[in-house]
Amino acid sequence: MATYQEFIQQNEDRDGVRFSWNVWPSSRLEATKMVVPLACLFTPLKERPDLPPVQYEPVLCSRPTCKAVLNPLCQVDYRAKLWACNFCYQRNQFPPAYAGISDVNQPAELMPQFSTIEYIVQHGPQTPLIFLYVVDTCLEEEDLQALKESLQMSLSLLPPNALVGLITFGRMVQVHELSCDGISKSYVFRGTKDLSGKQIQEMLGLTKPAAPVQQGRPAQPQDHSISSRFLQPVHKIDMNLTDLLCELQRDPWPVLQGKRPLRSTGIALSIAVGLLEGTFPNTGARIMLFTGGPPTQGPGMVVGDELKTPIRSWHDIEKDNARYLKKATKYYDALANRSAVNGHCIDIYAFALDQTGLLEMKCCSNLTGGHIVMGDSFNTSLFKQTYQRVFTKDYNGEFRMAFGGELEVKTSRELKISGAIGPCVSLNAKGPCVSENEMGLGGTSQWKICGINPFTTLGMYFEVVNQHNAPVPQGGRGAIQFITQYQHSSTQKRIRVTTIARNWADAQSQIQHIEAAFDQEAAAVLMARLGVFRAESEEGPDVLRWLDRQLIRLCQKFGQFHKDDPNSFRLSESFSLYPQFMFHLRRSPFLQVFNNSPDESSYYRHHFVRQDLTQSLIMMQPILYSYSFYGPPEPVLLDSSSILPDRILLMDTFFQLVIYHGETIAQWRKAGYQEMAEYENFKQLLQAPLDDAQEILQTRFPMPRYVDTEHGGSQARFVLSKVNPSQTHNNLYAWGQETGAPILTDDVSLQVFMDHLKKLAVSSAS
Repeated sequence: MATYQEFIQQNEDRDGVRFSWNVWPSSRLEATKMVVPLACLFTPLKERPDLPPVQYEPVLCSRPTCKAVLNPLCQVDYRAKLWACNFCYQRNQFPPAYAGISDVNQPAELMPQFSTIEYIVQHGPQTPLIFLYVVDTCLEEEDLQALKESLQMSLSLLPPNALVGLITFGRMVQVHELSCDGISKSYVFRGTKDLSGKQIQEMLGLTKPAAPVQQGRPAQPQDHSISSRFLQPVHKIDMNLTDLLCELQRDPWPVLQGKRPLRSTGIALSIAVGLLEGTFPNTGARIMLFTGGPPTQGPGMVVGDELKTPIRSWHDIEKDNARYLKKATKYYDALANRSAVNGHCIDIYAFALDQTGLLEMKCCSNLTGGHIVMGDSFNTSLFKQTYQRVFTKDYNGEFRMAFGGELEVKTSRELKISGAIGPCVSLNAKGPCVSENEMGLGGTSQWKICGINPFTTLGMYFEVVNQHNAPVPQGGRGAIQFITQYQHSSTQKRIRVTTIARNWADAQSQIQHIEAAFDQEAAAVLMARLGVFRAESEEGPDVLRWLDRQLIRLCQKFGQFHKDDPNSFRLSESFSLYPQFMFHLRRSPFLQVFNNSPDESSYYRHHFVRQDLTQSLIMMQPILYSYSFYGPPEPVLLDSSSILPDRILLMDTFFQLVIYHGETIAQWRKAGYQEMAEYENFKQLLQAPLDDAQEILQTRFPMPRYVDTEHGGSQARFVLSKVNPSQTHNNLYAWGQETGAPILTDDVSLQVFMDHLKKLAVSSAS
């Protein structure tokens, strides 16, 4: 019998699924007492080199309200060529193509190892990939030069038949015609006038006399010759576009001293959305916005052009002093929804020393599954390498990006779906398996994910609706089916189906089974997503109180203790790390906005609700490695006691990679010992963390910020702010001997946090 840990790992590798509970409480009442909801982290396109797609279409249940896909959990009568749907129990006839099946000659979708299977849909038009660059020209000269070089580089990475378009903006917005040889021609729009999608299409000449629409036929992409003025295949315009990018100048409008340049980001995005809406509705496409400062005029502006009025801070937002915030957020939200409806995703690359308005614009990427990458300048390796990674290929030489995804969830009758948290929008599909109790984006069983890659992960939340007095039969299993339809980067339409089942258990007699099957890592991330989702609309302290209350309730339910005796409190192994994750989550930039600008908080939260479990855990509780003369590098506690003078630390927070040299090491390095032949081992010690950091820098998206610091250095704060402050200036002398580095903070340590938690959990008053 495999352990639960192995079982959880196998399921993640095979199906891209991690559940908070792997044995399910069989009644609504018991499920609510579990505190942590029944939920899972689901990675729809998890890479599976051993899963070649099949070249036929899925077989569906014939009941119109069900339409579940044939899967290994269905009961099959091979003699009568019938199968019973495991969701609605409808008996279905196999199609004629399945005439030869038998129990020794099964189609792939009935084999247990194919609980996840991918189908290629043969019919329907194939559409090329579409990339629309939206480029800010109010940048400094060297930034603009670096950005132009990166854009030219990206052209060489695109498939020859991909369609590319270019919009540039400063005070005015220019839509460049790409089909003109020898002359550059563009349509110029005022940056202050809001235009509807229809007006944009008329001005660009994208409309044509309406053809009679035949009933029941989907809208086809418009006549290609109309759109081709602005969107052309790479192989046709490679030279033209390269020349056009070369000749791009900074925005010519003079910027007076004490003023910000006038940037019409809102109108530029609106035109990009309108252009794609009119030419390629319901087709996968990427709008890539490159901006080097905040929108300062027209709809969607975030700050005025006077430099003496700073861009809004958290303090301004709390005091309701952010003049443009609500209007701008509403404007970008409407654009994001229009884009999402058509399956177009919006990427934002915001590189500037000050804020660029990500707080207002974040919904454009959050709702459409686009990337957000943030940094100081386009002329840095952080931008150049991250942007190059957008175009990485998988083991088949195809882009690791898919478009226009739609996820549908089906559940067996004891379960309903409460909602999803991740880069998606609701499709408002009501049905029998939709719960009234919403978590995240609820009230639907289908979501649209416009931009999707092998790491995109959604949090899916469920509700057990089985009544307490209607027991599930002994050995019964609950099932969930995830159906993801998407446009593959090879332009094929594909459907990936994942069907999973878990055992039901009576929570009164079999609580130890449910407890042993708790996945504390997945549960911590799923609860953290709920916290981050709440933090978008609620006050920070309220979210922390809610998380604390949930943690106390969980400890009361699953801890073993004598009433009012904190020292007797014990948590079993499957729960022991959970409080520690919550401690670090409470201090994380996802919930604490102190010391971060509103843009930074939006950036951190954006990545947290879309990454897979491993990356999410690193963000919540960074990893710390120690390098010393006493043995190989080893992971150490994220604690101030790990900061020792003769060690080098490598800390990975996902967003930063920090190499920290202890006091003694830093002194030796300054003295230049590593240059002397007799101190070869010291030279190797200094090199080891650099090599390990390099490995992480090579693969992560977005590329982390790299910090090299030492004891007493100004950037040592990166390490000091993350570690558990077990020694502070308040208790330093109580320790007797000095170990580790005291940290100047009034934050409580994990030890104090746990003591309080135990006290509250065992208290008879609570």
